[in-house]
Amino acid sequence: MSIVTVQLGQCGNQIGHEVFNTICGDVHGTHGLCSKKENKSYHNACKERFFSEEDSEVPVARAVLVDMEPKVISQTLSTAARSGSWKYDDGSHFCQKQGSGNNWANGYSVHGPRHKEVIMNLVQKEAEKCDRLGGFFTIMSMAGGTGSGLGAFVTQCLRDAFPTSFILNHVIWPYGTGEVIVQNYNSVLTLSHLYQSSDALLAHENDVIHKICAQRMNIKQISFRDVNQVIAHQLGSVFQPTYTAEGGSHYSRNPLGDLMETLVPHPEFKMLGLRNIPQMPENSLAYSTFSWPGLIKHLRQMLIANAKMEEGIDWQVRPLRQGSSVPSSHSINKPLHFNASIANLVILRGKDVHSVDLGSFQDPSLYTCWLNPQDSFNAWKTPRAFNKYEKSTSLVSNSQFLLKPLDSVVGKAWNMFASKAYIHQYTKFGIEEEDFLDSFTTLEQVISSYTNL
Repeated sequence: MSIVTVQLGQCGNQIGHEVFNTICGDVHGTHGLCSKKENKSYHNACKERFFSEEDSEVPVARAVLVDMEPKVISQTLSTAARSGSWKYDDGSHFCQKQGSGNNWANGYSVHGPRHKEVIMNLVQKEAEKCDRLGGFFTIMSMAGGTGSGLGAFVTQCLRDAFPTSFILNHVIWPYGTGEVIVQNYNSVLTLSHLYQSSDALLAHENDVIHKICAQRMNIKQISFRDVNQVIAHQLGSVFQPTYTAEGGSHYSRNPLGDLMETLVPHPEFKMLGLRNIPQMPENSLAYSTFSWPGLIKHLRQMLIANAKMEEGIDWQVRPLRQGSSVPSSHSINKPLHFNASIANLVILRGKDVHSVDLGSFQDPSLYTCWLNPQDSFNAWKTPRAFNKYEKSTSLVSNSQFLLKPLDSVVGKAWNMFASKAYIHQYTKFGIEEEDFLDSFTTLEQVISSYTNL
């Protein structure tokens, strides 16, 4: 089954480009470390998922590019075409000249309805090229105006036009110190609207990725491209083909459906976080060796302690044993608060994956009590290595990973809203105070549900 990617705004288009680059680099790499037959079926599964073979020999990305300014899209199209290994379809992009001015309401209430028909025609055309459509993967930022506002509008249109298709929204959480003065308003409006129409939201925090670039990748002057490449690597580690059944002989045909089935058992809980290890500069790989028990031990503690990367994991945090009660004073700000999960998916890629012991992730004390422990954990595997790493593992988690950032964004936005700061910028495009209050209510409910796990 094929995935149609919808790249929205400057951030969405730049990350989308890096994702296709990463996938292509992985497929064409000679570092598969597996049999020719294995490599070929991996190659074919990836092609069907992300690319369509048109008349040219060069694979064409199954993507629609949307922005309200032309610059980023024209750069993205030409960089992809110059790579020679893949390209975008010449007719699958839409841009305007005026931008959204970092205003969610402008993207959602003005640009969305005005350009709905053209954008949805492009999506429809891309969907019709798929023999079997697996769903949509949208990429957007929450801080600006186009990715967030237009992104939320387009997601609603996708839900209306394709009611039975899966929709996964990938959202970029803004830097805490902020790029845009109204980014918390934009984020609250985006998240609350996506929660109504998306099947799941997969979030990356800019602050976290920045730290990975500095501390794990040893990059001195960190650019947006460095950040985007780390995000693309982590996304590729989830979406490249895997066997979803133990001893399966065919690569999964429905990655989005499998992801939702595994991780989203209830519509109230759809915030997914992602961790991927190891991550290091390419020139260090030759001098590094990894063992599966070591990687799994680190990944499990990253889950329990809500660690963002391998550096600085708190090894003191332990899961609560079943039946023990949590002191009522325990809040999400307590340092030793254990990160409770609804569902986890571990993805293993590389040598000897079938002998890896994942029993530590099946511990019932990691999970909420209202789900069967065997329904809460899944593992996907492939002996085919990913992106030059002999062994690598990713964790996609529906847990309290995003509770603190969500609480923080809502708190900051509420403080601004209480003093009516900048509200007039939104009301002039038709987003009223009641709309803000509805959004706060939606997200307060999400925060409450995740806090009570």
